[in-house]
Amino acid sequence: MTDLTRDALGWSPFFMSQLDIDELETLTPARIATVHRDRVVGFSDIGTLELTLDPGITTAAVAVGDWVLAAPEQFRLIQVLDRKTELSRGTEFHTGEKQLIAANIDTLFITTSCNNDFNPARLERYLALAHDAMITPVILLTKVDQCDNPDDYVDQARALGRGLEVIAFDAKSDDVIATLAPWCGKGQTVALTGSSGVGKTTIANALTGGNALTRDIREDDARGRHTTTGRSLHAMPSGGWLIDTPGMRGLGLAEVSFGIDATFPEISELAETCKFRDCAHESEPGCKVQAAIAAGEIDPDRLKRFKKLKRENIQATETIAQARDRSKKLGKHIKSVMKKKGR
Repeated sequence: MTDLTRDALGWSPFFMSQLDIDELETLTPARIATVHRDRVVGFSDIGTLELTLDPGITTAAVAVGDWVLAAPEQFRLIQVLDRKTELSRGTEFHTGEKQLIAANIDTLFITTSCNNDFNPARLERYLALAHDAMITPVILLTKVDQCDNPDDYVDQARALGRGLEVIAFDAKSDDVIATLAPWCGKGQTVALTGSSGVGKTTIANALTGGNALTRDIREDDARGRHTTTGRSLHAMPSGGWLIDTPGMRGLGLAEVSFGIDATFPEISELAETCKFRDCAHESEPGCKVQAAIAAGEIDPDRLKRFKKLKRENIQATETIAQARDRSKKLGKHIKSVMKKKGR
């Protein structure tokens, strides 16, 4: 990684506009490749940098794909630059903080397979995260060679969004690179997500020329065992960058109201025309959503999943807001105590 330019790493005017002349002369931009417990590793035009974090910056606030400013002689990360896009999920234990998945992504490859792993509700969760972050989603359907009717899975996946790109293929075939080439060009960044055992590592190996270990799925439930254990940034021979992620079975949503509406446009658009502003889309008079269901224009299962995600998002968003309020009050209290001690 010593012959890379910033442009090759995905640098753009968006990031350049955040720097002043002094920073350009004294600091080095680097792109985060891995995040460890107490340090990070980044790629730059002067080589690979292993960096410790300045006070006030924690590894929880740094994502793979981030652009940062580093002082290479001191092996220090000085600043995390604003992100073009940010992929994150709600936390499982209501800590009040969302968990960063990756940053500065152009395309999200949502990977599933033509077997028992295929789950529309889980795919909709990924789609909501992608839409909310303004990241282009592409659903990858693998194991078509092990399925009698892959077209049925393709139709179900395409029904999850308007103009949604769905690619069905054998991850072990020789044409993976050509099939996914439109999203893997020079300077482009793709993130590979999905549950374990669907072929993510096989796809990653094909796109990067790597040889990471793969593991077979369990025959009893079509689930796989984790092969990727951490998020990491990898160069692709095509000139693009791949962020590989571990399989995530828990995918909570928080603060993604726009993303949910964008994932269910046939419902969210009609909801705006209901007679009552607070329509629950159940038995209220003048409900355009229920009328569309009666006319066979909306899948009732889609409405159930839409309402479930809306409820979860409201609850999680309120929890995060409360936690932030507590943190703000605690900060004020600490400042007040320190001020009194200083008298």
